[in-house]
Amino acid sequence: MTAAVALFVGMVFALGLGLAGMTQPTRVLAFLDVAGAWDPSLAIVMAAAVTVDAFAYRIAKKRGRPLLAASFALPTRTDLDPRLVIGALVFGVGWGLAGLCPGPALVSLASGDRGALVFVASMIAGMYAHRSGERLLARQDRSARTRAGLQGMARRSSRSAPSTTSATIAAAGSTSVTAPTDSPA
Repeated sequence: MTAAVALFVGMVFALGLGLAGMTQPTRVLAFLDVAGAWDPSLAIVMAAAVTVDAFAYRIAKKRGRPLLAASFALPTRTDLDPRLVIGALVFGVGWGLAGLCPGPALVSLASGDRGALVFVASMIAGMYAHRSGERLLARQDRSARTRAGLQGMARRSSRSAPSTTSATIAAAGSTSVTAPTDSPA
Protein backbone atom coordinates (compact mmCIF):
# COMPACT_ATOMS: atom_id res chain seq x y z
CA MET A 1 0.00 0.00 0.00
CA THR A 2 2.72 2.49 0.99
CA ALA A 3 4.75 1.73 -2.15
CA ALA A 4 1.69 2.22 -4.35
CA VAL A 5 0.94 5.58 -2.73
CA ALA A 6 4.59 6.64 -3.08
CA LEU A 7 4.52 5.67 -6.77
CA PHE A 8 1.29 7.62 -7.32
CA VAL A 9 2.63 10.72 -5.55
CA GLY A 10 5.87 10.47 -7.53
CA MET A 11 3.92 10.28 -10.78
CA VAL A 12 1.85 13.34 -9.83
CA PHE A 13 5.08 15.19 -8.97
CA ALA A 14 6.63 14.16 -12.30
CA LEU A 15 3.51 15.30 -14.17
CA GLY A 16 3.63 18.64 -12.37
CA LEU A 17 7.30 19.12 -13.21
CA GLY A 18 6.65 18.28 -16.83
CA LEU A 19 3.60 20.53 -17.18
CA ALA A 20 5.44 23.43 -15.50
CA GLY A 21 8.40 23.02 -17.87
CA MET A 22 10.84 22.36 -15.03
CA THR A 23 12.38 19.43 -16.93
CA GLN A 24 13.74 21.87 -19.50
CA PRO A 25 17.26 22.93 -18.44
CA THR A 26 17.04 26.08 -20.57
CA ARG A 27 14.08 27.31 -18.52
CA VAL A 28 15.90 26.70 -15.22
CA LEU A 29 19.08 28.35 -16.51
CA ALA A 30 17.02 31.33 -17.71
CA PHE A 31 15.61 31.66 -14.17
CA LEU A 32 19.15 31.76 -12.79
CA ASP A 33 20.23 34.36 -15.38
CA VAL A 34 18.97 37.40 -13.47
CA ALA A 35 21.18 39.81 -15.43
CA GLY A 36 20.08 38.53 -18.86
CA ALA A 37 16.87 37.03 -20.21
CA TRP A 38 15.37 36.23 -16.80
CA ASP A 39 12.43 33.78 -16.78
CA PRO A 40 10.36 34.00 -13.53
CA SER A 41 8.35 30.81 -14.20
CA LEU A 42 10.47 28.74 -11.78
CA ALA A 43 9.78 31.26 -9.01
CA ILE A 44 6.05 30.97 -9.71
CA VAL A 45 6.22 27.15 -9.57
CA MET A 46 8.18 27.31 -6.30
CA ALA A 47 5.76 29.79 -4.75
CA ALA A 48 2.80 27.58 -5.70
CA ALA A 49 4.52 24.50 -4.26
CA VAL A 50 5.39 26.25 -0.99
CA THR A 51 1.81 27.54 -0.65
CA VAL A 52 0.28 24.09 -1.19
CA ASP A 53 2.82 22.52 1.18
CA ALA A 54 2.13 25.10 3.91
CA PHE A 55 -1.58 24.25 3.91
CA ALA A 56 -0.98 20.50 3.67
CA TYR A 57 1.51 20.66 6.55
CA ARG A 58 -1.01 22.41 8.81
CA ILE A 59 -3.70 19.86 8.02
CA ALA A 60 -1.32 16.92 8.52
CA LYS A 61 0.02 18.31 11.80
CA LYS A 62 -3.51 18.55 13.21
CA ARG A 63 -4.06 14.84 12.52
CA GLY A 64 -1.46 13.81 15.09
CA ARG A 65 -0.01 11.05 12.94
CA PRO A 66 0.43 10.43 9.21
CA LEU A 67 -1.93 8.18 7.25
CA LEU A 68 0.69 5.58 6.26
CA ALA A 69 3.19 5.64 9.14
CA ALA A 70 3.26 5.33 12.90
CA SER A 71 4.64 8.85 13.42
CA PHE A 72 5.93 11.90 11.58
CA ALA A 73 9.63 11.94 10.72
CA LEU A 74 10.41 15.61 11.32
CA PRO A 75 13.92 17.04 11.55
CA THR A 76 15.15 17.83 15.05
CA ARG A 77 18.32 19.76 14.23
CA THR A 78 18.06 23.49 13.73
CA ASP A 79 21.73 24.42 13.30
CA LEU A 80 23.65 24.91 10.07
CA ASP A 81 26.57 22.52 10.10
CA PRO A 82 29.38 22.45 7.50
CA ARG A 83 28.00 19.30 5.85
CA LEU A 84 24.67 21.04 5.17
CA VAL A 85 26.34 24.16 3.79
CA ILE A 86 28.74 22.18 1.56
CA GLY A 87 25.90 19.97 0.33
CA ALA A 88 23.79 23.01 -0.54
CA LEU A 89 26.73 24.56 -2.40
CA VAL A 90 27.36 21.38 -4.40
CA PHE A 91 23.64 21.12 -5.20
CA GLY A 92 23.47 24.76 -6.29
CA VAL A 93 26.56 24.55 -8.48
CA GLY A 94 25.27 21.37 -10.12
CA TRP A 95 21.85 22.95 -10.65
CA GLY A 96 23.40 26.08 -12.13
CA LEU A 97 25.72 24.19 -14.47
CA ALA A 98 23.26 21.55 -15.70
CA GLY A 99 19.92 23.30 -15.30
CA LEU A 100 18.63 20.14 -13.62
CA CYS A 101 18.10 18.94 -10.08
CA PRO A 102 17.38 15.32 -9.11
CA GLY A 103 13.57 15.30 -9.55
CA PRO A 104 13.43 16.86 -13.01
CA ALA A 105 16.47 14.85 -14.11
CA LEU A 106 14.70 11.59 -13.25
CA VAL A 107 11.58 12.77 -15.08
CA SER A 108 13.71 13.75 -18.10
CA LEU A 109 15.11 10.22 -18.29
CA ALA A 110 11.73 9.12 -19.65
CA SER A 111 12.26 11.34 -22.70
CA GLY A 112 15.64 9.73 -23.44
CA ASP A 113 17.50 13.03 -23.03
CA ARG A 114 21.24 12.31 -23.05
CA GLY A 115 21.99 15.28 -20.81
CA ALA A 116 19.62 13.89 -18.18
CA LEU A 117 21.24 10.47 -18.50
CA VAL A 118 24.71 11.97 -17.91
CA PHE A 119 23.34 14.03 -15.01
CA VAL A 120 21.66 11.04 -13.32
CA ALA A 121 24.75 8.85 -13.83
CA SER A 122 26.91 11.60 -12.30
CA MET A 123 24.43 12.03 -9.46
CA ILE A 124 24.55 8.30 -8.67
CA ALA A 125 28.36 8.33 -8.82
CA GLY A 126 28.41 11.31 -6.45
CA MET A 127 26.03 9.57 -4.05
CA TYR A 128 28.24 6.48 -4.08
CA ALA A 129 31.38 8.58 -3.51
CA HIS A 130 29.69 10.39 -0.62
CA ARG A 131 28.56 7.15 1.00
CA SER A 132 32.03 5.63 0.59
CA GLY A 133 33.63 8.74 2.09
CA GLU A 134 31.20 8.70 5.03
CA ARG A 135 32.01 5.05 5.72
CA LEU A 136 35.74 5.73 5.53
CA LEU A 137 35.44 8.68 7.92
CA ALA A 138 33.31 6.62 10.31
CA ARG A 139 35.90 3.83 10.27
CA GLN A 140 38.71 6.32 10.90
CA ASP A 141 36.70 7.90 13.72
CA ARG A 142 36.09 4.49 15.35
CA SER A 143 39.77 3.64 14.95
CA ALA A 144 40.82 6.96 16.51
CA ARG A 145 38.41 6.45 19.43
CA THR A 146 39.77 2.94 19.95
CA ARG A 147 43.36 4.23 19.93
CA ALA A 148 42.41 7.02 22.33
CA GLY A 149 40.69 4.52 24.61
CA LEU A 150 43.72 2.23 24.62
CA GLN A 151 46.05 5.15 25.29
CA GLY A 152 43.81 6.26 28.15
CA MET A 153 43.87 2.76 29.61
CA ALA A 154 47.67 2.67 29.31
CA ARG A 155 47.96 6.04 31.06
CA ARG A 156 45.67 4.92 33.87
CA SER A 157 47.56 1.67 34.37
CA SER A 158 50.95 3.45 34.36
CA ARG A 159 49.70 5.77 37.11
CA SER A 160 48.85 2.81 39.31
CA ALA A 161 52.20 1.05 38.69
CA PRO A 162 55.22 1.76 40.95
CA SER A 163 57.08 4.93 40.05
CA THR A 164 60.57 3.41 40.41
CA THR A 165 62.35 1.46 37.71
CA SER A 166 62.48 -1.67 39.81
CA ALA A 167 60.02 -3.39 42.04
CA THR A 168 60.92 -5.04 45.27
CA ILE A 169 59.56 -8.50 45.52
CA ALA A 170 59.50 -9.91 49.01
CA ALA A 171 60.86 -13.39 49.13
CA ALA A 172 60.67 -15.92 51.92
CA GLY A 173 61.67 -14.60 55.30
CA SER A 174 63.49 -11.26 55.57
CA THR A 175 65.42 -11.39 52.32
CA SER A 176 64.39 -9.25 49.35
CA VAL A 177 65.11 -9.50 45.65
CA THR A 178 65.07 -6.51 43.31
CA ALA A 179 63.78 -7.19 39.80
CA PRO A 180 63.83 -4.67 36.92
CA THR A 181 60.46 -3.61 35.43
CA ASP A 182 59.53 -3.06 31.80
CA SER A 183 58.68 0.62 32.34
CA PRO A 184 61.24 3.22 31.16
CA ALA A 185 62.98 5.53 33.60
